[in-house]
Amino acid sequence: MDEELRSLTDRLGGEAGDTEEFHRLLTTEDDEELAAVLVERERPLWAREVAAFRLGCGGDPRAFEALVLLLNHRDPERCVSAAHALRLLGDPRTPRAAAALATNSLRTAYALHPVRLLTALRAPESVPALVSTLRRLLAPDEAHWRVALACVEGLGSLGDGRARPVLEAALPHPRLGDAAAHALSRLPADRGDPRT
Repeated sequence: MDEELRSLTDRLGGEAGDTEEFHRLLTTEDDEELAAVLVERERPLWAREVAAFRLGCGGDPRAFEALVLLLNHRDPERCVSAAHALRLLGDPRTPRAAAALATNSLRTAYALHPVRLLTALRAPESVPALVSTLRRLLAPDEAHWRVALACVEGLGSLGDGRARPVLEAALPHPRLGDAAAHALSRLPADRGDPRT
């Protein structure tokens, strides 16, 4: 059992009540049984999460929609598991979905893991989404500064020069300034500046 599946098993064991169904969903090799859990009515959330996680890690695109919903869940641990499965799934829709979640101003409280997933994916959608999200989170008293910090760190990791203006705007921010300076140091030289 890999580390992510072990973490999911430990976390959901209590929620599932350590039932026979829980253990069956963790061990079955029948993808059709897992896929059925995603569409059957009145299935508990833990069962849908186990099924989506296992299908996603196995590359089955039927897990995509359930994993995207879990990526934006209020429970951060569910988001972590969903992001892991989405990376392994490799569905071409994932970057666009993660960007939509990260840039949704009504869901900023739950945007941390979509932001981190966008960084990991290094997709064409990643930099524009992180720039857009960070730009609206630069107020000094911004409640969601951890999301802003993840954007700063992600933009530094991606090393794309398009991030320079928003990272420079983040420099005066008391909680973002050091990370923004580090991120800027990882960008390619600005050829428009004669000093570089």
